[in-house]
Amino acid sequence: MRLVRLGLAQIDTMVGDLEGNTRKIREFLGAARAAGCDIAAFPELAVTGYPPEDLLLRRAFCEASREATAALAEATRGMAAVVGFVDWRDDDAYNAAAVFADGRWVDTYEKQRLPNYGVFDEERYFRAGRRTAVYRAGGVRFGVSICEDIWYPGAPLDAMALAGAELCVNINASPYHRGKARERERMLATRAADNGIAVAYLNAVGGQDELVFDGASVVVDAEGRVVARGRQFAEELLVVDVDLDEVAQRRLHDPRRRVELRARDWVTGAVTVDVGFGLETSREPARAGGPVAPLMSEEEEVWSALVLATRDYLGKTGFREAIIGLSGGIDSAVVAAVAVDAIGAERVIGVSMPSRYSSEHSKEDARELAANLGIRFLTIPIEPAHAAMLEMMAEVFEGGEPGTAEENLQARQRGNVLMTISNRTGAIVLTTGNKSEMATGYATLYGDMAGGYAVLKDVPKTLVYRLARWRNAQAGRPWIPERSITKPPSAELRPGQLDQDSLPPYEVLDPILEAYVEDDRTVDEIVAMGFERATVERVVRMVDRNEYKRRQAAPGVKITPRAFGRDRRLPLAAKYH
Repeated sequence: MRLVRLGLAQIDTMVGDLEGNTRKIREFLGAARAAGCDIAAFPELAVTGYPPEDLLLRRAFCEASREATAALAEATRGMAAVVGFVDWRDDDAYNAAAVFADGRWVDTYEKQRLPNYGVFDEERYFRAGRRTAVYRAGGVRFGVSICEDIWYPGAPLDAMALAGAELCVNINASPYHRGKARERERMLATRAADNGIAVAYLNAVGGQDELVFDGASVVVDAEGRVVARGRQFAEELLVVDVDLDEVAQRRLHDPRRRVELRARDWVTGAVTVDVGFGLETSREPARAGGPVAPLMSEEEEVWSALVLATRDYLGKTGFREAIIGLSGGIDSAVVAAVAVDAIGAERVIGVSMPSRYSSEHSKEDARELAANLGIRFLTIPIEPAHAAMLEMMAEVFEGGEPGTAEENLQARQRGNVLMTISNRTGAIVLTTGNKSEMATGYATLYGDMAGGYAVLKDVPKTLVYRLARWRNAQAGRPWIPERSITKPPSAELRPGQLDQDSLPPYEVLDPILEAYVEDDRTVDEIVAMGFERATVERVVRMVDRNEYKRRQAAPGVKITPRAFGRDRRLPLAAKYH
């Protein structure tokens, strides 16, 4: 049995920290060597962090990436390694992978398929590669590709497989959204089986601004079966023995490869590069595969994404503490619990800011939540400021019925309080609005939208409830007060106010929003799904007219296939409806 041992290093890097990123790469190279790995692989743009965005328009940054990558060669003695970096060649930048062997940089693979949709802008920054190579290391023949390259049937995977590669090492920085890991594995099974090649899919992990990378690296054999899987949302070195004889045997029984080669007149479109170093392929015990971590449930997956993204955003931007306005409601409770899981209770401050309309049970629920979480708790009533502002604005408000303007005074006073504490302490304010509210504009500019990071920005309200239930179940007790989950949601800006006074019930609203915002369904199509036309038209109007608010919202974690901001980009001034 010919076994090649892979070390897939799913690591958390930081954009622009070339020194810190290469230091971590060296550490994992050492761990891979200690584990007896023949090939160690590191994520897409591991040297620079992903995505570098407009840093890529600075030639000095691209040249520094290449220099930092070259300095890694010595650390690869006795093994092969694949490391993602930004290459600078012919006065242009490439999303590339350096291929090292026994202390030498032997070749460079340049990404061929550049995604330019959703959160990706790679055609803005990179030139596409055109060359596919098969690397021969003694009895091992493997190919290298980067992320998007493997999502398409055909090149470069088919070229390397036809040219004799038995293994493809595919390095990635693939952003998370709900269910993404399962989508990837379905795709990889198809690619591997269609090309008769084992695929090692290595993914980055960690948060970067609004994106979070979930790891979940996976190795599939030539029949598309999962033989190893890394953990989700955790750094680790996944060590896997890949059976190359199994790949060769499968090809003997599959005539498609011979037919395809004949159709191409035996020209594969790939070159062979001898790395000048033979890899060990005998193993004791001779057993293929590696650990297969279970995939999380949807609630655990989303919670883990929120926690990791929040922890990394605060850590990478230099914030040690977080402040949350606690209303006694479900959203602020979930944000506070995420913050505690992310950075620890001792670094979280909860602030209750009751007004004349705040119910006793809301104040009690906020206090109980803080006690349950073990966080510092402040009570700062806004009534003095509210009364003063009403008096100041009396001339403006005279002659009309109290309405939204008067209500929003309270939200803005709360925003003022939180930002003042932030200025005083240096802590970041975590906003508490969810995706349902951001979509419909059910939020106050410079009020509850004021802050530095929006934890629930891409989380629909109905999912917020599920997350609260899930986290309480994990805690084994009502960490989040039961009343915060069960009581009707309310902003409490006027007597008897409920969210349903302004919005459809969330169980109706959220599916409409998903259809319109994420799937771009028309009103007629959404009505055909079983919703009342008047409700659909009302929701669509709310979404369209509140784009200006969303442009001013804090960045937040992407957890759905189409998030506001990086994913969904619409003009502010537009007449099409």
